[in-house]
Amino acid sequence: MARLNLLEETRFEKLPVSVFENPKIASVNVAHRIAALIKSKQANNAPAVLGLATGVTPIAVYAELVRLHKEEGLSFKNVITFNLDEYYPMAPTAVQSYVTFMNENLFDHIDIDRNNVHIPDGTLALEDIPAFCLEYEKKIGDLGGLDIQILGIGRTGHIGFNEPGSAPNSGTRLVTLDDLTRRDAARDFGGKSFVPTKAITMGIGTIFKAREIILMAWSRKKASIIKKAVEGEISGDVPATYLQLSENVEFILDAPAASELTRFDTPWLVKDCVWTDALIRKAVIWLANTLKKPILKLTEDDYNNNGMAQLATEKGPVYNINIHIFNKLQHTITGWPGGKPNADDSQRPERAEPAKKRVIIFSPHPDDDVISMGGTFIRLVDQKHDVHVAYQTSGNTAVWDDDALRFVEFNVDFTEKMGMDNTHLKDLYNKMRTFIEQKKPNQVDTPEIQTVKGLIRKGEAIAGARYCGLEDDHIHFQALPFYESGKVQKNPVTDADIELTIELLQKVKPHQVYAAGDFEDPHGTHIVCFNIILAALKRLRKTEAWAQDCWLWMYRGAWYEFETHEIEMAVPISPKELERKKYAIFKHQSQKDRAVFPGDDAREFWQRAEDRNRDTAKAYDELGLAEYEAMEAFVRWKFED
Repeated sequence: MARLNLLEETRFEKLPVSVFENPKIASVNVAHRIAALIKSKQANNAPAVLGLATGVTPIAVYAELVRLHKEEGLSFKNVITFNLDEYYPMAPTAVQSYVTFMNENLFDHIDIDRNNVHIPDGTLALEDIPAFCLEYEKKIGDLGGLDIQILGIGRTGHIGFNEPGSAPNSGTRLVTLDDLTRRDAARDFGGKSFVPTKAITMGIGTIFKAREIILMAWSRKKASIIKKAVEGEISGDVPATYLQLSENVEFILDAPAASELTRFDTPWLVKDCVWTDALIRKAVIWLANTLKKPILKLTEDDYNNNGMAQLATEKGPVYNINIHIFNKLQHTITGWPGGKPNADDSQRPERAEPAKKRVIIFSPHPDDDVISMGGTFIRLVDQKHDVHVAYQTSGNTAVWDDDALRFVEFNVDFTEKMGMDNTHLKDLYNKMRTFIEQKKPNQVDTPEIQTVKGLIRKGEAIAGARYCGLEDDHIHFQALPFYESGKVQKNPVTDADIELTIELLQKVKPHQVYAAGDFEDPHGTHIVCFNIILAALKRLRKTEAWAQDCWLWMYRGAWYEFETHEIEMAVPISPKELERKKYAIFKHQSQKDRAVFPGDDAREFWQRAEDRNRDTAKAYDELGLAEYEAMEAFVRWKFED
């Protein structure tokens, strides 16, 4: 179904929520609601007053509105718009300006009267801002208020730029941005230090006056804040909770954004369930974790007192359920990620045959392989499988400028010491240094600098793969075209990306493929790279027998780990192997100490990996299974042919 659990409110949810299968379907739904309003107002010769948002969330809504205009004749002549916010200070021509965003995604492609477009002015003198904000409010009020207000939600719970601490009756004003909000914007600005500290935003009180409020959120990374906004207590710490007081609000979510709502996360607390094996496993592990008990110590009273009486009645006795789930978890643990030769594999995650498998580990960035599955990488090589690694992108945007200069300086000095003519190299170095000294935030590097940064990452990747035991002819650099834009914003995926992947797969004909399943990677590269692999394998499975027998394993670890109930293969890592994994990560010197784009986690990558692997082992231990130093976790992709 496209729309899931439409407006299915529970005692936990304090406002209406609609959940859609994916953001595209949800966005089209919202766009058509806006279009219906515009047409209704046109029929009555009245203006449609829209409150608009920026950011990634509404882009598909605007794309559908543009399509409706171009292909179905939807006119915007009667539309008046007010945008929620703008950074301050901010020139309207800047790449990061919301004026630029709205022009590129909507206004340049429709027939709206530009006099009807209102966006907070990021160029005002400080002393002029209060008067501007009052006038902004007055314009909205004179039009009778907003007909529809579109909202996204930040991870602080902000709506507009109403950060924690905002009052429910606040009006349009200048605000100071939360540090998390600035970190989330860092990639757009080329680093957090370049993100403005302030913004002009429409207030919560202004938003509340809209006749219809639609808050949209996509992806798993919004799930925790959505749960707080929908099910939490009203609090200034999470400004979006104030929307619980409105009678005109609806949250429009995709399934991942809704995943932590009680009806999806722990549905047995809400209603009777259809108890599939996967849901039983999730529920029993949840119960054990909630009560801090090993699985085999859970009792019938534990089930009955914690919303799981239906499970106990339908599938009990509960001790049999406990044993069943305990055994299922036990069978995920294997020291043989490539399969154990000459062993019964009926209860193992991987096949025993062939004993020596051909394997490709795909790494979106040049360090994801060792960060996320370095222990398993080493284990596969040690167990004599034919292991290849494929680095899908150059990673050249994630190298500091001074590192690039340092490497060129080394080459200048080296060639000079060797008595080589380095006149051209010196000239190139001077041009690079001049460019970097004058470089603007998020400015695209010159091709020469991009090359140097890519070579730095390439050299580190080779060192890491060699340390794991690979020969050079088993190390592949794909440099997929979608990534090579020189910018944080990448090019669209084309057939060229898929064909390059098909070419490598055909060359190796692997029995196993490992790919990054960190779909909440804050930079978006992981899911793009995964979808390229998936598209390539799906094509090959139509014609190639080996592809039909190729298993695709997903790994995580750089950003999040799989939940315990999701794990299908858990590879124990000994203290010595964990140390080897750490040294493999150390080969990526440009990413050590202070990575250019570290995401939300301040720890170094080796610390993240070590802690997550230990946490996975601890989770198994607390459920009553064997105690290991660390574990790497994998989930197998199920093809639907």
